[in-house]
Amino acid sequence: MIALFFAAALAAQSPPPEAAWTWSLYADAEPVVLANEVPDTANLRATLECERGTSVARLTLYGGAPLNGMARVTSGEVAAMAEATVRAGSTRLAVRTDHPVFATFTVDGRMAIVVGDQRRPVEVPAAHLAKLRRFAELCAG
Repeated sequence: MIALFFAAALAAQSPPPEAAWTWSLYADAEPVVLANEVPDTANLRATLECERGTSVARLTLYGGAPLNGMARVTSGEVAAMAEATVRAGSTRLAVRTDHPVFATFTVDGRMAIVVGDQRRPVEVPAAHLAKLRRFAELCAG
């Protein structure tokens, strides 16, 4: 009986399987949110948030080592600089949705945030790119 309890406890602590992760767009909310999450759980990898019409996306990265300082944000061959801050163990930064780096991100779904020698990728699979593009449209000023 005790062995079953420990097995159940270990299973509860195991990270969700890769297939459980998805990108969800909360377009009816304010702020608008695009989340890389396991639905109906507290498991998050990344969120993009914006107030409609502001052209500013706030990116929060969860898990991993938090990044703090000037960040180089890249997508494809395009780059931008942003200040990365740590809040409650997560990394936060803002990127303009009308900047070429975000436009490139909406095309290929790949962006990287680099602070010093630490790199954090953000990847939106092709099946979810329409949600990313809709997020950018809703945020556009």
